[in-house]
Amino acid sequence: MSALNTLKFVSAKKPTQLAPIEIRRRKLSSKLWSQIQLANALNNGESYTEKKFRTLKDRHTGETRSVEVIKRIRQMWFVNENGKVCVQIKYGSKILEFSKGKNAIEVSSGEELITVLNTLKTAVESGELDNQLNLAADSVKEKFNK
Repeated sequence: MSALNTLKFVSAKKPTQLAPIEIRRRKLSSKLWSQIQLANALNNGESYTEKKFRTLKDRHTGETRSVEVIKRIRQMWFVNENGKVCVQIKYGSKILEFSKGKNAIEVSSGEELITVLNTLKTAVESGELDNQLNLAADSVKEKFNK
């Protein structure tokens, strides 16, 4: 018996482009991953930074080179007037609303913050926030069409 006879062969075509909602999910999921890493670091009393490469051109020689720079990460959470920590998710410049008039999640501790961020990341990846992502993306697009 041949080894190839044990395999299942199919005719498949690799997609050339992702659906817009899938791109939005991945973008927000990576932002939430950064927030989780930041929250873990702050909870442990450490600092967390991400690095990215930036291409610079030398004015005198005209050569281009890649330089590693620190990427700024803004916290998605803040402390409200009651002393509780509130988490807001931004997509672009828009804050996502989870339900009518509710745009934040209140947590009481750093451990709970990490749990909430993990839950939000799972919800984004499973498509539970697709409607909110589409609304935010559409409102951002409107500004460009003016």
